[in-house]
Amino acid sequence: MDKNVVDKLQVMAKVWEDVLDAFFLKANLKQGQILVLGCSTSEVIGHRIGQGSSLEVAEMLLPPLLERVHQQGIFLAVQGCEHINRALVVEEACVDHHGLGLEVVTVLPGLHAGGAMTVQAWKKFSSPLMIERIQGHAGIDIGDTFIGMHLRPVAIPIRIHVKELGEAHLTLAHTRPRLIGGPRAVYP
Repeated sequence: MDKNVVDKLQVMAKVWEDVLDAFFLKANLKQGQILVLGCSTSEVIGHRIGQGSSLEVAEMLLPPLLERVHQQGIFLAVQGCEHINRALVVEEACVDHHGLGLEVVTVLPGLHAGGAMTVQAWKKFSSPLMIERIQGHAGIDIGDTFIGMHLRPVAIPIRIHVKELGEAHLTLAHTRPRLIGGPRAVYP
């Protein structure tokens, strides 16, 4: 690998650690909850989404995220691209924990149908499954992959000091329960 690329990845790895620190501080995830990750590795390295999938970027981003996911006792759901209908890679334990709402589907993520991050997740998860949809409690969207369809209502943006990872736009969110009722309702 080109030394210039290695240097950029090392700088990006430090930024990613900062992003994860800030995100987990603000997301306030509880054990058993679900974090949705959408990541265009193409966008991270300055290509158009879907035009330059990078296993090197996925290999750099996933391990520190998985480490924090395991520390927190939460589940990670990694969204694929539209070529697999934005299906997600999850651990079998996530399906067992969250039950019937998670429909397992048959597709294997590939570099050009799913993307580098789903390929890497499939390799690194202990017992990976693909599911069609999920309702995550928080999300990290790198490169405008549109993870909103996989978040619970109501999504709330998390603002941190970092707005981009590499060349990709970065969006973070957590969710809260809906406020229901009328003018006489009382909320905590």
